[in-house]
Amino acid sequence: MPFNLLKKYNELLDIIGMSEPQRTKSLQAIFNRDIRDNKTFNLGVKPIHPTPDEDGVLKVETLFDHLTKEMVDKITRRREFDIHRAVRLHWVRFHIEQQKKENMLLFSVNEPDGIRTYIYDKDEKYVIVLEPLRNNTSYYLLSAYHLRGKDAQRDKMIKKYKRKLNVIY
Repeated sequence: MPFNLLKKYNELLDIIGMSEPQRTKSLQAIFNRDIRDNKTFNLGVKPIHPTPDEDGVLKVETLFDHLTKEMVDKITRRREFDIHRAVRLHWVRFHIEQQKKENMLLFSVNEPDGIRTYIYDKDEKYVIVLEPLRNNTSYYLLSAYHLRGKDAQRDKMIKKYKRKLNVIY
């Protein structure tokens, strides 16, 4: 498990052969290092906060779920473990810190649920979704995932990019 803490972008985490408790412990260690305990978790100068839950409460556990699980039922909001998200968990910090410069898109779009800011790694088809707070001085981290299947084939993020706002919120 500790070997996953040594993984760098664009390596994938080794979690496939682990039991669920081992996997959770390994992923939690990366999440704690990169997000929960990271005092400088900012996009530029704007701090990033955990996703609020339905009651508006900031929940770090909710964010961990959004970064390692996929929503499988929108009505019940049930989420299940997503190997494609989980093996890339350590990529979140790398992209938030904007360590990669080539083939990256950073843009904001007006979506039905409000303005969203996206970080898109075109090479790896990896997306990070942020929601600017009302005062535009910080963000909520909503999710991060690997585009695959029909979304990747249809260039979902490029279509969003074509609707980008003139300002990054």
